[in-house]
Amino acid sequence: MQQPKNLNRLLRALAREGLDVSYNNKVYSICLNSSLKFDGDDRAAKTAEILLPEGFPVEAKALKQLANLAQVRHPKGGCVCCAIATPDFHPGDAGVAIGSVVETQGIIVPAAVGSDINCGMRLHVADLTIDRFLAKRDRFVELMKGDYFFGTRDVAMTAKTARSMFQYGIPGWLDGMLDKATGSAIDSDWTQLAKECDRVYLGGSMNGDVKWAPAELVPSSGIVRDGGLATIGGGNHFVEIQVVEEVVDKAYAYNWGVRSGQLAFMIHSGSRNAGKYIGGMWRDRAQEAWPKHLKTPQSRLFPLSVHDTPNLVADYLQAEATAANYGFLNRLLLAELLRLRLRQVYGDIEAPLVYDLPHNITLAEGAGWVTRKGACPAHSGQPAIVPGSMGAPSYLLVGLGNPQFLNSASHGAGRARSRFDLTRQGADKTEEKLGLTGVDCITLRQERRIEEAPAAYKPIQPAIDAQVEAKMVDIVAIMQPVLTFKA
Repeated sequence: MQQPKNLNRLLRALAREGLDVSYNNKVYSICLNSSLKFDGDDRAAKTAEILLPEGFPVEAKALKQLANLAQVRHPKGGCVCCAIATPDFHPGDAGVAIGSVVETQGIIVPAAVGSDINCGMRLHVADLTIDRFLAKRDRFVELMKGDYFFGTRDVAMTAKTARSMFQYGIPGWLDGMLDKATGSAIDSDWTQLAKECDRVYLGGSMNGDVKWAPAELVPSSGIVRDGGLATIGGGNHFVEIQVVEEVVDKAYAYNWGVRSGQLAFMIHSGSRNAGKYIGGMWRDRAQEAWPKHLKTPQSRLFPLSVHDTPNLVADYLQAEATAANYGFLNRLLLAELLRLRLRQVYGDIEAPLVYDLPHNITLAEGAGWVTRKGACPAHSGQPAIVPGSMGAPSYLLVGLGNPQFLNSASHGAGRARSRFDLTRQGADKTEEKLGLTGVDCITLRQERRIEEAPAAYKPIQPAIDAQVEAKMVDIVAIMQPVLTFKA
């Protein structure tokens, strides 16, 4: 196949940055060379692989972050045994590149997930035509703005339900609400919500514990009114109304209830302040647990070792699961508020769930764990949801379970330009230049439209094509954006 232009010049430049890099068939193989290896580490540097479509930027900072992650080990035993990255690969703020996936044995690396625990995607479809939707679009948007932006949502729950949710996830919340329903969910179809647990990754339930939750969200009695629950969040998080433009794999689409011409709504959000609280706690605890007589790792990525501190490993996994349970419910409630408003405006609409899955999480797989940072599971036959920008199509995919890429797929195409670059003084902020012509973005802050404009992102089509060609996924359906809510 055709190699990237100026490849040899690029590889020489990366070598000067301390990285040995080779390229073959859209896959970059990288490892630290002797100038960047950790002090006193005489092991051969581990090689990591990144699938990047031709023309996508090769960023030295992201490559260094992945190469450092591939080298993580604990002196008492345990290491990263495989590291790869998906096509939305780009630098992360906390030392771990977005799009990174690592398999570990004997260690857990809390920083590899960070604080946006169980950020993920949720997709519903509705038998509602685009013309019928647009006829009452303004009324629907005003109701949703109230719920998402102005606090008219009511997601209150009893203290008992909140505790059950943190411990057991969606099933725990359902049990509590069936015992004593509160808030807007009183009007929900409880039979539908219960059945939809089967279409949430892991059933929307992990082994959490209330002791890791923020104390104000788990009182012993009374009603919990959580201002962060059922909120979209900042950054690239969104709720988007789409239309199913094309069904590519009719068999999978039929089994998943997806048809051309349907309305779809896609949700991208995570565990909000609960994840930030738990992730920050364990970033500090992992650093404190590092053996005091050893030099701090240059990467500042501190693993927890099963051989050295097994209780800390178990506690971290339980704490991460606690935040993950909150993330599952956050997406459910964002979707349920929207589904209730659809029924209020357009009548009796089922709007079933297609799938909900995480892309920032640690999961037990194989002989150890796989940690995905901005990459979703893509096991054989499993749905995967990959959004484009708010001016580009999104994709419903089916995983092919490719072991070379740790049974994973991208969670988008990745940023091409930073938020600062888009909003800096002197930057061209015209609608045409930003790709915002014809984009219907619902937000209270004009700068959000600019920061998240289509021009901020790499093109989604090459990212999908590269993963199809690499036999990571196949395309099931393609959705085009209609309007997007950005907080």
